[in-house]
Amino acid sequence: MRIVLDTNVLISAMLNGCSVPGRVVNLLLDEHRLVVSQRIIDEWNDVVGRRKFDRWATMAERLELVRLLLGVADLVLIISPIVACRDPKDDKYLDAAVGGTADAIVSGDADLLSLHPFQGIPILSPKAFLAAFAAPLS
Repeated sequence: MRIVLDTNVLISAMLNGCSVPGRVVNLLLDEHRLVVSQRIIDEWNDVVGRRKFDRWATMAERLELVRLLLGVADLVLIISPIVACRDPKDDKYLDAAVGGTADAIVSGDADLLSLHPFQGIPILSPKAFLAAFAAPLS
């Protein structure tokens, strides 16, 4: 599957790798492809670089997580930007999903989740994504 990952899920996974978002990121690394745009990459790098996260993970650990995710990612060039989300900063996820023919967007953001589905692309919370696509824990 081709998945767009919202930055809020990445950060939650970074803060607690055993959390539901952490399980999502591990599943994506093991079994799926990510779809990213340059705007998403720029936001990931900006957010993981914030000093407020120093107490949870070193800068090297945070950058390594981004590097691992980009290793299973396809970069999409956005030709026709989408303007559809009530928070314009979230349109970049819709851009990548539509432009990269993603199978789903995973987000904890109510502004994005309220658009489910968007042009036939499911927008799922981390919990809903795991319920739909992960094997149950034994």
